[in-house]
Amino acid sequence: MIASTQSNHPLGGVKNFDRIPTSLDLACARLKSAGLRITQPRIAILETLIKRDHPASIEQIHHELTSDACDLVTVYRCLAVFEELGLVRRCFFHNGTSLYEINLNDSRHYHIVCRSCGKVERIDVSITDGVERMLRERGYDQVTHMVEFFGVCPACRKKAAEADPVSTTIAR
Repeated sequence: MIASTQSNHPLGGVKNFDRIPTSLDLACARLKSAGLRITQPRIAILETLIKRDHPASIEQIHHELTSDACDLVTVYRCLAVFEELGLVRRCFFHNGTSLYEINLNDSRHYHIVCRSCGKVERIDVSITDGVERMLRERGYDQVTHMVEFFGVCPACRKKAAEADPVSTTIAR
């Protein structure tokens, strides 16, 4: 008889210490450390976020999931929990729509969002470290911030100039 802690699989006791943890492994470890279960919907949502290279709306994330993975309400709930744990970072589209991206290493970065085509581009610079440090020195705790930049990307500006060369030269 095999004890409950034993496995009858030939490699059951062998651990692969050489394997580098994947992004999904890191995300699941954060869920476990917070005392949360690792469910199939959570895994599906995390995988969707991990494979994206830019932020997405809840509807976009839900659309990319397989039809039987979970419903839209579950995506809302999971993203709220992930944001609370710091697993996802929320940024905003120019019309106020929330966009989400995976945040496994707590990297500080911002985004520029094109008001014309909606393209979201990452900006890898931290402009608020001094402000946060000053606020902590004043006794504030759990300091966070949100900064988003909005503009018109070069491709949209070029299209607008080609469509109406007179108005774009006057606007400058």
